Amino acid sequence: MEKEKEQEKNEDIIEIEKEEEEKEKTSEKLEEEVSVEEAEGEVEEVGKAEEAEEAVEEVEEELEREVPARREEIEEAEIVEERLYTIPLRDAWRTPRKHRAPRAIRIIRSFIQRHMKVGLKEELEEEEGGEVIISNEVNEWIWRRGIEKPPRKVRVRAVKDVDGNVTVYLAEGD
Repeated sequence: MEKEKEQEKNEDIIEIEKEEEEKEKTSEKLEEEVSVEEAEGEVEEVGKAEEAEEAVEEVEEELEREVPARREEIEEAEIVEERLYTIPLRDAWRTPRKHRAPRAIRIIRSFIQRHMKVGLKEELEEEEGGEVIISNEVNEWIWRRGIEKPPRKVRVRAVKDVDGNVTVYLAEGD
């Protein structure tokens, strides 16, 4: 048995060496082909590269001028109300371990509905009320230590837009 295992190992080693030799040969051939193509195309590439860099710089400058102005206009026009809250999540710790993080998300949603007056049953009957949108960063903050250990409290910034939707973000500095 030991002889058979040794023979198998030796065969495997020989196969690996052959594969490595083949790889080296093919890489040498590719290098030769690439060097010839590079020599022919270097002259053309230098001119094209400079033109491409200039075009990219021009586009970036234009975007820098336009994007901040648009963001400021959108934020000022759409924001109706903005508030900071510290939401206690102690009730999430009263539930079983495997239900704590989802419970914490539900607590945040209900807290924002109560305090920002969104999605109440009375408003839904009269007209279409907004909804609470929890941002990805808040969700990741709640889930960062797993399902069993959400934070005890979280500081958030709630922003209400024209449509009545409230988006919840992490407060600055957290």
